[in-house]
Parts: sequence; C-alpha cells; structure tokens
Amino acid sequence: MKKYAVVTGASSGIGAEFAKRLAKEGYGLVLTARRSGRLEKLKKKLKTECEIVTADLTKEIDCYKLYHAVEDKPVAIWINNAGFGDCGKFRNGDLQKEMDMLSVNVKALHILTKLALRKMERQKYGSILNVASCAGLMPAGPYMATYYATKSYAASLTRAVAEELRSDKSPIYIGCLCPGPVDTEFNQVAEVEFALKGISASYCVRYALKKMKQKKTVIIPSLPVRLAMTFGRFLPEELYIRIAAHQQRKKKAQHGKGKL
Repeated sequence: MKKYAVVTGASSGIGAEFAKRLAKEGYGLVLTARRSGRLEKLKKKLKTECEIVTADLTKEIDCYKLYHAVEDKPVAIWINNAGFGDCGKFRNGDLQKEMDMLSVNVKALHILTKLALRKMERQKYGSILNVASCAGLMPAGPYMATYYATKSYAASLTRAVAEELRSDKSPIYIGCLCPGPVDTEFNQVAEVEFALKGISASYCVRYALKKMKQKKTVIIPSLPVRLAMTFGRFLPEELYIRIAAHQQRKKKAQHGKGKL
C-alpha cells in the first residue's frame, strides 16, 4: 500500500525540498500552499502521485479543507512547514500581517498537529515534523518579536507532545526542525539578511529526514547554530536577549533598510 506525505507551504524553499526528497523516497504527496501555479510547476517535476490542495492557512476553514483531503489516505509523514516572519520594532509593525503570522505559525500548526496526530494514532503509525526555528529555542527576539514568539510556541508544543507520546509508548513520532539561516525566500518576506551564512534548503531537508528516522525531537541542522544554542544556555537571560537584539539590528541594516 502506497503511503503519503503531506507538506504545507510546499510552493518554495524548505517545503518544496521536502516534496522533492519525499517523492524520491517513494511517497505519494499531498502538497498545499496559496500559490497554485507554483505547486503545479513543482508537481510536473515530481515522479510520484501528487495531489495539490490550494489553501490559505490564515483561514481556519482551509486547515480543515486540507485535513479532509487526506482523511482517508494512509499518511505516514506530515510536515507543518508553512510560516513566515517579519522584522522591525513591534510598535511599528503591520498589525494585520502579525495576525496572519499568528494564524499560520501558531493556529494552523496547532490545528494540523492535533488532527494529524489523532489520524496517525488511529492508523498506529506516522511521523509529524513541525518546522520551527532556532528562534523558538531562545528566550525572545527583539525586532522580530512576533516571529520569535510564534516559533517558541511551535517548539514548546512539539516538545510537550513528544514527551506525552514517549510516556504513552506511542508508535507516533513528533519533532521540530529548528534551523538557523536557510537560503530561501524567507529573507525577502521578512526583509532581513542574516549575519551567519545560510545552509541550503536541500541540506536542511536531508538532515531533518535523517534525524526524524532517528526519532530526534529537536533537530538543528547547522553546527554553528547548535553551538550558539548550547552557549546561549549559559548566558544570563537579559544578556542573551540583548545579544539577540543586536543581531536583529544588524540583519535589518544589512538588508538595506537602515537603522531600526
């Protein structure tokens, strides 16, 4: 029986790379994003059964639309990848953009994680990967305050559910991917340029799938980021947040937007 993988935010970047890699591994695919044109182009490149569900995950009804599209399919892997960020002073930020960010990065992730988990428990197999960020492992991120908060939610939720599943001796896996900079369109949407050199989306996905198979709960694909996260644990929280603020200001300045 052919098994399926669901990938949200599959039209570009990490999501598209997950689709390509999972197609090579023989999974049927269900891909979702707002941009149907991009999904159709991607579908033509994939040598596997592929269903496209055009959805705007800022809308709760579209989260259920995606779930109902796969409700009767044997879904072995579910990748909650959809998400975006923004950079700037909190008081100056576009409120609607921030509400949309909360809807996608938090609400949609929460809904789809719960629905996928319940489905996989009925199946008695399956793996869920929530794409968070190294930002989600830090105490706060001045100048990207909303984004950091949403990714903290993703990381915290995932680690909590992972422990519940471990305690129940469940066959279901859940983990969160927490990369640092990745060379994708995220930078343009968030209007930042990272100080650290980004890893490729292809490497990020290969590493993530390898660690998923090893049942790793928190997956950090970049060695410099892993070292930075380890070092950060030994810093006073206030200092850690100030260092994060300094780095965000540098990102925005490097992107050509000047001082915050």
